[in-house]
Amino acid sequence: MRLSHHLALLGTALVCLATPVQAAEKAEVLHWWTSGSESAAVNEFKKAFTAAGGEWTDAAVAGGGGETARAVGVNRIIGGNPTTAMQFNTSQQFYELIDKGLLQPLDAVAAKDNWAKVVNPVVLGAVTRNGHIYAVPVNIHSNNWLWFSPAALKKAGVEAPKTWDDFFTDLDALKKAGIIPLAQSGDSWTQQLTFFDVLLGAGGTELYLKIMKDHDVNAVKSPEFKKVADILSKMRDYLDEGMQGRQWNQAISLVISGQAGFNFMGDWAKGEVVVAGKVPGVDVGCIPGLGKSSYWIGGDVFVFPKQKDPNALKAQELLAHVMLSPEVQVAFNNKKGSAPVRADVDTSSMDACGKAGLQLLASGAFVPGSDMLIAPDTDGSIHDLIGTFFTDKSKTSADLVDGFAKIISNL
Repeated sequence: MRLSHHLALLGTALVCLATPVQAAEKAEVLHWWTSGSESAAVNEFKKAFTAAGGEWTDAAVAGGGGETARAVGVNRIIGGNPTTAMQFNTSQQFYELIDKGLLQPLDAVAAKDNWAKVVNPVVLGAVTRNGHIYAVPVNIHSNNWLWFSPAALKKAGVEAPKTWDDFFTDLDALKKAGIIPLAQSGDSWTQQLTFFDVLLGAGGTELYLKIMKDHDVNAVKSPEFKKVADILSKMRDYLDEGMQGRQWNQAISLVISGQAGFNFMGDWAKGEVVVAGKVPGVDVGCIPGLGKSSYWIGGDVFVFPKQKDPNALKAQELLAHVMLSPEVQVAFNNKKGSAPVRADVDTSSMDACGKAGLQLLASGAFVPGSDMLIAPDTDGSIHDLIGTFFTDKSKTSADLVDGFAKIISNL
């Protein structure tokens, strides 16, 4: 259920906020990081917060896309029992909470810790609204990675693709060799992610920005976008029957084990590679955007619902400080598979895939993630369109173009 569905009662929510009695610097943290690598990463926050004198209470809600966790968190805010901190994506997902006055501004800790000088400006801009900072950005993710199994490709007699034509040649060879060509999750958020991978890789950043930033309907109706729709349509022929019910971490595990050739997934998949005892860039290959490489700037943030208890406010300040401390940024992101949001930390310990992503960032070959550019309801419409298209092969490329044009024309 989308965020806007949970905000009908926000007109009276401020009146209803409770004043829970909490121990000093005790923090209940709501998040959706429950896979092996995600749990290892969030544990770095917990360890650092505990070492700083805090007491961490974990409030994890399973679900890779975070939709369920966000619904739980918003309902708790509305019900007057907010958590100390709550995870969102680096996006517009929490802007309505800001506009309703339900989130604690973080200007004081941001000024004290000098965020303006050390945090990536695109990310810092995403958590700033009406001149105030309302969230702690904890990582920079890139969604548009193509992961592959060198062992599976070798068995099929092919090499890692450099173009989309190469990609389909490889898929045919994998299929002939009895290997799952393309491992896909059944969750529609992962299918939407794959769509954007194709849009950026085949269409390029200019087409992506024309559509997602400028809302140019003519760009949606262009031959370039039609090519994107055709590629996505063709990819459906290489999915296996086990897709439905499969989670994102199970899909990348098929690539890690060599049972599948490819998987489109964000760089958090790298964490699963590490947890499996494999080396990213060696045992599992990584391509930061097939075709036209670019870095999709996304990630995760934590917001802090308003509290009346002074002890809860102290816990929020401590947690915000800890999450962005240099040593914690490195420890957390090395396990999460993402890049630190701070520009002043040592990234020499990052693996080959992580360094490839940092090179794109440094070169300026990056774009803001789609959910930084569009409202949650629009994102939900795209989510529904792509999910239906991906699973219903009766839908044609023309159907996808028409449906996408309709969404963009309403912006």
